[in-house]
Formats: sequence, structure tokens, C-alpha cells
Amino acid sequence: MVSGQGRVLELAVLGSLHETPLHGYELRKRLNELLGMFRAFSYGSLYPCLRSLLEQGLIVEEQPTRVSGRSKIVYKLTAEGKERLQELLTQAGPSAWEDESFGIHFAFFRHTEAEVRLRILEGRRSRLEERLDAVRTALARTRERLDAYTLELQRHGLESVEREVRWLNELIATERRASEEPARNNTDE
Repeated sequence: MVSGQGRVLELAVLGSLHETPLHGYELRKRLNELLGMFRAFSYGSLYPCLRSLLEQGLIVEEQPTRVSGRSKIVYKLTAEGKERLQELLTQAGPSAWEDESFGIHFAFFRHTEAEVRLRILEGRRSRLEERLDAVRTALARTRERLDAYTLELQRHGLESVEREVRWLNELIATERRASEEPARNNTDE
């Protein structure tokens, strides 16, 4: 059984290799660019993941290419890897809404069906609204016991989550409008 973090890395690797074959350094660089400041993948987690994907037949190693005078093994997605990627992209349950996996799912939304994207966005919004309620309740109970700096940190966290909820609301509205367009166009014919 793959852990939640392992599944996130698996999705990130398969999604990146779906676009083009890459060697390990390029793959790590692409993952770090893709996810930016949210997550950095180390070689210590990437190479065990690659070995596992090789053993499962989800990726293959192509003949080494010479890069800067050194031979580099290039990894390529197999047909089974493409199927596994699609399976991972259809998972819209709570694990897709969490902080550690939402960014990965979102990064590959272009390969994800509209209804799944909408479920993930709505789930993420729901999770953040629960978090907002909990933070507001805790802040109301402890406000007078907190120093000014801790209170300011709490306010900053609250504003960050509120901003993400507004962003999600905009994305959800856009997704809904896009899904209504084809329906309207079909009734016009």
C-alpha cells in the first residue's frame, strides 16, 4: 500500500512523464518548478519512487543519453503508467483536498475530467471553510490571552485561508460556467 505522500509523489512523477520523457535531474527540476515553494522533492524520495514505478511497469528506462558529457537514464511512461495516471486523476475524495496533495492534483487539472475537477475544488473549499470556522472559534475564545504578535499571526493565517476560499469560489464558478456552455450550445441547435 502506497502512503499518502507516496501517492502524491507518484502522481507528480507520472503526470510529469506524461508530458515528456525525462532523466532524474530534469524530473526533479520540473517537479520543483511545477510546485514551486509549496514542496521540494529530494533525490532521496524521488529515486525510490522511480524504482517502485519501474518495478510496477508504470515507467521504463530508455537508453542512456549523454548530457554534459555524462550518460543519463531517461524515464518514460508506459501504457500501464498512463492508465495509473488516469486512475489517480479520477480520485476526488478527501485525500485530493488536503494541503499536501491539492497542489499536485491542481497542477494536472488539464488532464482531469471537469466533474472531478469540480468535486476536488468543492471539497477543498469545504475543508478550508471547516478550518476557518475552527480558527475563528478558537480565536474568539483565546483572543484576550494572546500577545499582539501571536494575535497578528493568527489574523494572517485567517486572511490567507479566506483568500484561498475566495480563489476557490472563483474557480468553481468558472468550472460551472464552462460545463454549462456545451449544454447551452446543444439546446440552441
